[in-house]
Amino acid sequence: MKVLIIIPAYNEEATIRNTVLNLQRTCPYDYIVINDGSTDRTGDILDQSGFHHLDLPVNLGIGGAMQTGYRYALERGYDYAIQLDADGQHDPNDLKTLVREITTSGYDMVIGSRFVEKTNYKGSPFRRLGILYFCYLLYFACGVKITDPTSGYRIVNHRVIREFAREYPIDYPEVEVIAHLAKKGYQIKEVKVEMNARQGGRSSITPFKSLYYMTKVTFTSLIRAIFS
Repeated sequence: MKVLIIIPAYNEEATIRNTVLNLQRTCPYDYIVINDGSTDRTGDILDQSGFHHLDLPVNLGIGGAMQTGYRYALERGYDYAIQLDADGQHDPNDLKTLVREITTSGYDMVIGSRFVEKTNYKGSPFRRLGILYFCYLLYFACGVKITDPTSGYRIVNHRVIREFAREYPIDYPEVEVIAHLAKKGYQIKEVKVEMNARQGGRSSITPFKSLYYMTKVTFTSLIRAIFS
């Protein structure tokens, strides 16, 4: 069984070294950092630390970085691929839970959820309201019940790796790919994971980008519901 952890990184100089070191200490799986055209010292840190990585010449966004990782996984014959954030929010101790769940359940995607069971996660009321909005949107548009649709901590099998290597949303893909897979009949499940606060640096998602994100995902999800 070959498992690849894909770590998209854009301007994560404050966190990327500790994120990869923690990963190396706690799990036996392969990893690849996708340096998404960073303009800070992320690339230098990856080079100096000898971490496995690919450098994109320009910033493609989270979707472009993840699709690069999925193409890498497909070309090298990985059975499963896991997305893990570079900012330290995803606890690597939960990786084995994700792997165990997808290998024993037969599901195509398993999402690490903060809400499927009680966890220590504390989010702002605005963020929780946005997550709840996407829960209802996915249920209305695709008939799928997901408690944490914006979680990027997820594992997919080889069928989905092949799907994502061919087609993947460019920006803010988390909700959109769930809608895409659900409409195509792929099976999706959630398991409990713990998530940390960002361990350093600054999120690239501004209030304006959040509004754009909600509008874009709503439009694409409804289009899938109507025409798929």
